[in-house]
Amino acid sequence: MALSDSSIRTAKPKAKLYRLADANGLCLEITPSGSKLWRYRYRFNGKAKMLALGAYPAVTLQRARQLRDAVRQTLAEGKDPSLERQAEKEAQQLDGLTFKELALEWHSYRAPRWAQSTADKTAAYIASDLLPVLGHRPVKTITRPELASLVRGIEDRGAYNVAKKTRQWLNQIFRFGLAKGSVESNPATDLDVVAAHAPPTRHHPSIPFTELPELLKQIDQANIHVMTRYAIRLLMLTGVRPGELRAAPWCEFDLDDAVWTIPKERMKARRPHTVPLSHQALAILGLLREITGGYKLVFAGRNNANRPMSENTVNKVLAELGYKGRQTGHGFRHLLSTELNSRGYNRDWIERQLAHGDQDEIRDTYNHAAYLEQRRQMMQEWADSIDALCAGGNIVSIRRA
Repeated sequence: MALSDSSIRTAKPKAKLYRLADANGLCLEITPSGSKLWRYRYRFNGKAKMLALGAYPAVTLQRARQLRDAVRQTLAEGKDPSLERQAEKEAQQLDGLTFKELALEWHSYRAPRWAQSTADKTAAYIASDLLPVLGHRPVKTITRPELASLVRGIEDRGAYNVAKKTRQWLNQIFRFGLAKGSVESNPATDLDVVAAHAPPTRHHPSIPFTELPELLKQIDQANIHVMTRYAIRLLMLTGVRPGELRAAPWCEFDLDDAVWTIPKERMKARRPHTVPLSHQALAILGLLREITGGYKLVFAGRNNANRPMSENTVNKVLAELGYKGRQTGHGFRHLLSTELNSRGYNRDWIERQLAHGDQDEIRDTYNHAAYLEQRRQMMQEWADSIDALCAGGNIVSIRRA
């Protein structure tokens, strides 16, 4: 017999769950707690299934029958009502997916493939430049013109490199969304077509080799922290990136074998890098050992020893000494490359010293082992040539096959 409002209202709970049938698969499930739940029982591809249609009295008998009839129509079309409902829920979730959620998911996916410094900088720029404008927006509603406007605003403040990175990140975020099915198109394509023409800049300026004595003299005489002085010297003597130096822990250094091994997690190219240490570099590390040897980091922060020296410290000091636009911490890599190439050293040795590795991982590993001793001699001669220059000695071009 079909159910009635009266029979539903008077139905009492029992010790065990039981059901009252209506018609065409509709039934009312009554739980021991007294809840009355609408269920639709059906078969699909030979399997018995059940679909929830809501709770009584919020869903009345008349409404429950309407929902049942709609589900039966879905069945008549050869579709599984349960799968259709799940698809609808997922579509609703995607419609409400915000740019912030997609961007953070993309960053979490990409971060393990980057050096930690790259991951941190990317997250910082997303938080400061993208999320305030787009974070709350459903990704499906974002258009190309507004992305172009956002990037133009970054260019207007003169941050052309940040704008370039932003265009790349936006494109990757929406491509990630396309692959996941979160968006149906990528509004971040072709943003470079309307990019502003950035003025020519020297990203990592460096002084000529012959001006090193004057720079080192000013650094030694300036009223700066001794660790900053040592950091500048080590950048000059090793050719590593400033971020690799300032975040270096003592455990990476083997002072007995005169090598510094940086794990791939801290490298830009995600490859481990072995740095031979000259006698001069070892002497500086020995002095640093007396200052920060009890801490984890070689360049432990003055206010918090668990955090490294600020990334702006070296460049700020160089600027205050009158070298703004002429020399940066990263610029010592350019100076090293220019000078060693001009002296005729093997280009592969120089590229390996700068951690510009080969894309072929097998050859990359081989070269890493084969060039260490050659680089050790090259970097010792480099350090000696700086000492000789500062002492007024003659610098000769050292040719190597």
